[in-house]
Amino acid sequence: MMSEEQQEEQQTETEAPEARLKTYYRDTVVPELMDEFELDNTMAVPRLDKIVINIGLGEDGKDSGIMEEAQKVLKDITGQQPAVTKARKDVAAFNIRTGLPIGTKVTLREERAYEFLDRLVSIALPRIRDFRGLPPSSFDGGGNYSLGLEEHVVFPEINVDEFENTFGMDITMCTTAESDELAQALLAKLGMPFREE
Repeated sequence: MMSEEQQEEQQTETEAPEARLKTYYRDTVVPELMDEFELDNTMAVPRLDKIVINIGLGEDGKDSGIMEEAQKVLKDITGQQPAVTKARKDVAAFNIRTGLPIGTKVTLREERAYEFLDRLVSIALPRIRDFRGLPPSSFDGGGNYSLGLEEHVVFPEINVDEFENTFGMDITMCTTAESDELAQALLAKLGMPFREE
């Protein structure tokens, strides 16, 4: 039989280490936001709820080769199997019918969301040519922020030679903030490089 200490050691070995950015959020960002916005409860401090990454393919979604390649891009970047998105209604101008595959997406939560955000702000965004910061006007009024990337190759996980196509993607950061001001303060403290406007 194992002693209590051995059991605790075994439990800590099997648990994945906490994401670096999540530790930083808990230890530094929460107290700073509580002071800055005069919040009296840690539960009132906004947090990162989820990150949704979407590659829209439109009519190209019919091509199974392009769809598989887009899914591989998302899987390589996030480490999670993406889901296929399908058209909800017919759009004759784009030759799209209801139920046709038109893209692929991944929803990241908890540790994976913080790990992805860490890689996005510290590695991927600085690799964009002529990058001058993110526009703070891309909030939706409910504390969520969206940005678009033109090329998937800014992520270091991607081997450029593996892919024939270049995919753009939309990234939406959903927070529990009730206002855009609070959400912007949270994301800025987590490293999002907003430009001055």
